[in-house]
Amino acid sequence: MLHLVLHVLVPAGVSYFWAKHRPESNWFAVFLILMVGMLIDVDHLLATPIYDPGRCSVGFHPLHTLIPIGCYLALFAHERTRIVGLGLLIHLALDSLDCRVNTGMWWT
Repeated sequence: MLHLVLHVLVPAGVSYFWAKHRPESNWFAVFLILMVGMLIDVDHLLATPIYDPGRCSVGFHPLHTLIPIGCYLALFAHERTRIVGLGLLIHLALDSLDCRVNTGMWWT
């Protein structure tokens, strides 16, 4: 449950921090864009079972593997797509942390 709460609280905190240091930014708009990063969990629908608390999603689900992660880093590297890339990377960092807590590994 804490994992799901962090998927909202961390983007909220980052969006507040982002907007505080960039006055032209609207924190809520940044928050919504960061929350788009949670949509990569759609790849969980391809797994059986859809949710397995003992399974590490990083390295297992297609959108949580190295090639997409490289794409997320590329999105983060460009200013115009930085917030989207940041949302995706936050999502993966939280999933990796959850994996570490539940299985002792950072990814599978």
